[in-house]
Amino acid sequence: MPIATVNPANGETLKTYDALGEEEIERRLATADSTFRTYRTTSFAERARLMHRAAELLDEDAEDVARVMTTEMGKPVKQARAEAAKCAKAMRWYAEHAEVLLTDVEPSASDVKDSGASRALVRYRPLGPVLAVMPWNFPLWQVIRFAAPALMAGNVGLLKHASNVPQTALYLEDLFHRAGYPEGCFQTLLIGSGAVEDILRDPRVQAATLTGSEPAGRAVASVAGDEVKKTVLELGGSDPYVVLPSADLDRAAKVAVTARVQNNGQSCIAAKRFIVHADVYDAFTERFVAGMRALKVGDPLEEDTDVGPLSSEQGREDLQQLVDEAVESGATVLCGAERPDRPGWYYPPTVLADIAPEMRIHHEEAFGPVATLYRVDGLDEAIAIANDTPFGLSSNVWTRDAAEIDRFVRDLDAGAVYVNGMTASHPAFPFGGVKRSGYGRELSGHGIREFCNITTVWHGA
Repeated sequence: MPIATVNPANGETLKTYDALGEEEIERRLATADSTFRTYRTTSFAERARLMHRAAELLDEDAEDVARVMTTEMGKPVKQARAEAAKCAKAMRWYAEHAEVLLTDVEPSASDVKDSGASRALVRYRPLGPVLAVMPWNFPLWQVIRFAAPALMAGNVGLLKHASNVPQTALYLEDLFHRAGYPEGCFQTLLIGSGAVEDILRDPRVQAATLTGSEPAGRAVASVAGDEVKKTVLELGGSDPYVVLPSADLDRAAKVAVTARVQNNGQSCIAAKRFIVHADVYDAFTERFVAGMRALKVGDPLEEDTDVGPLSSEQGREDLQQLVDEAVESGATVLCGAERPDRPGWYYPPTVLADIAPEMRIHHEEAFGPVATLYRVDGLDEAIAIANDTPFGLSSNVWTRDAAEIDRFVRDLDAGAVYVNGMTASHPAFPFGGVKRSGYGRELSGHGIREFCNITTVWHGA
């Protein structure tokens, strides 16, 4: 895949870039290694000063970088602005909280005495250069949610971004450089996927984090496992959105539309499977389909656009094939499902009903604005369908019944449960999944400690 900006709204190639050669990759790895040796000793106050400055610059650049993101991967520009603001918020959060999150932990006095020590503690120390392999769908946010905690912990970052968002990738390196970070603290590597293995095997790289597809996660985890290096993986999701009889149907249906088509439907935590109790199925479906039909599909740089193009022609082909196969197997189209006759990789908001377990769309993630509807007779059936997926990233349940909420939280296989609301990420809350959605956590204290050497310090009597 070429490293290039290709506008998904019209298919026009705007900029192309040459991949880094072996000598330049070596120079950058050596720089990361040498920089880490000194940066790891900086104070939390100095790291926080640099991170706050980077957040200020990002706020100043928000309009420009939003338009770059939209041009590279097609999200509506108003959502791109929100992404930039979210990144600045997370940077400030880690600047303000990292020192407390990584404070030495002292065991109880009785445990210290029982161990024969005069004093003991647990200290969090940085690991070193961390390789981040990141996707295109949230090209700023998914990097910052790694970079902010990693840099605040004293690590340094190496970014291998998706090949279709090179301008965003280069902007990120420039952002940290302008903020005053030492050279080598955060570097963008414009490389193809074939170069990742050698970099990950390099002994100077201590760990890796990947957000992306399951095949990409398997590849990185396999190499890292062979090298005995720590990894954090955030992979796909096919999140359930369960609506039970006591739900506020108007609000549930309105939020459902946003939950399905956020980022043009190309989000791992977008709700994808809508599981609705028979008692409210017709009423919810009527509201939901009407909301999907009312969305404006168009130029993502226009302020009133709700859904822009998919990021690539191949992505649209894959989505269309999933929909066509489902329809051929008996699924009912309630709206959408036909590509518009216009330039660009657009796909209409689509709702499919009468989904059967043998359909591929029942088990695979639909990465685009396509929703599947299920009618169920009770909570047991809803949970069974919700769990009938290889993924387990997040989930949503709409009910006012406390017992139903407790059952859903207890029995659902997912890294998060959102009750009467839409899944979102926040720097204070851990983010990640189970099953084939990956392992490890980003964000919160859990995320910043993923790439720390958790060290026991013991003093003899």
